[in-house]
Amino acid sequence: MDDHDNSYKRLFSHTRMVRDLMVGFLPKSWVQDLDMRSLEKASGSHVTDDLRSRHSDVILRVHHGTQARPLYLLLEFQSTVDFHMAVRVAAYQLLLYQDLIRGNKQHSNRLLAPILPVVLYNGKPRWNAPTRVDALIEPLSREFHGFQPHQQFILIDEGAIAGDVLSPLIAARNTTAVLFSMENSSTPESLQHLTALLVDWLQGPEHASLRRAFAEWIMRVLLPRRFPGVHLPAVLDLQEVNTMLKERVDEWTRGWRQEGLQEGLQEGLQKGLQRGRTEGRVEERRESTRSLLTRRFGPLSEEVQLRIEAASMEDMKIWTERLFDAATLEDIFQ
Repeated sequence: MDDHDNSYKRLFSHTRMVRDLMVGFLPKSWVQDLDMRSLEKASGSHVTDDLRSRHSDVILRVHHGTQARPLYLLLEFQSTVDFHMAVRVAAYQLLLYQDLIRGNKQHSNRLLAPILPVVLYNGKPRWNAPTRVDALIEPLSREFHGFQPHQQFILIDEGAIAGDVLSPLIAARNTTAVLFSMENSSTPESLQHLTALLVDWLQGPEHASLRRAFAEWIMRVLLPRRFPGVHLPAVLDLQEVNTMLKERVDEWTRGWRQEGLQEGLQEGLQKGLQRGRTEGRVEERRESTRSLLTRRFGPLSEEVQLRIEAASMEDMKIWTERLFDAATLEDIFQ
């Protein structure tokens, strides 16, 4: 498990983060029947060591409905696109159900608790893999359809969430919205502003563990990814992180802009070289086409010269292939 997954696991082991995730990013019709006060990490009495050893992320339990029936929330954290993610998530669901059966955690009518699987993805390319198992299975005729697994997971693609969605959530002190905004932040100033908000919201000893989890993620994952090669002090206190960002924001802003300029110049240079090589090959092909046509049919008219000048590489390739069978110049251009 990489630093991203480890840090997200620590962050979402706090019920405040999970509650903000559910309230802010799941359909309101789903959340309204949940008793958020009952939200807790699934303990050893609900999840066996076998599942914990095979499942790397977070499983929580919350009561729903008027009878306070349990619902399980399965959180998976991804920094890369996994084409077969739906199968992995479905396997974790079935393992959890096996645990519930083994521990005799069914309802009195022997029915199992529902499981809500959620995948949080923070990679740069937008997620393009199926979110349903049946989308990964070769289609069969209709009579076989009911025998195939149909599990689906909820995908939260952080980079695809617009700022106008996150802003009202941040105004409502949603810590998960701040996390997603930090992932999508484009300047050191915005990082420092968002860190200052967390410092203000997470005061008091009851939030000490969450403050430390945010500090570790910022210093060990977010900043090294944004500023590779920059020396970072061993700071694990969120207030100290905020102070450090204040002190370095001007320096890092200049570096950020310079890095962007250099990347732009390099990209422009590469494109220019590629364009030059392409144009050079096209001009060579034009000269070759003129020469071959002249040798076969004699001096070329101005109309033919203009036609060659406007031709694509594919056009000239076809004309050259026709040289062997064409009786006249008109046969070349038919």
